[in-house]
Amino acid sequence: MSSVRMYTTQVCPYCLRAKALLKQRGVEAIEEIRVDLDPAQRDTMIALTGRRTVPQIFIGETHVGGCDDLIALDQRGGLAPLLAG
Repeated sequence: MSSVRMYTTQVCPYCLRAKALLKQRGVEAIEEIRVDLDPAQRDTMIALTGRRTVPQIFIGETHVGGCDDLIALDQRGGLAPLLAG
């Protein structure tokens, strides 16, 4: 299974929803990078994605986007193959 990295904050409902979907799809470990605890990580996230909002989700080296992007990818049938690597 591909690694999953997610830029998050503690109180973000979209982050919680994205994590729940990933766990439903069999993801056991998510590397969370908390931008609310380390503001420098938000700068890194923006440089990598061009986006300021969380979550920002990476599966392997692929930037999936945010929660809505993850849900759309799953609905199109693209999430499972990406997770499988």
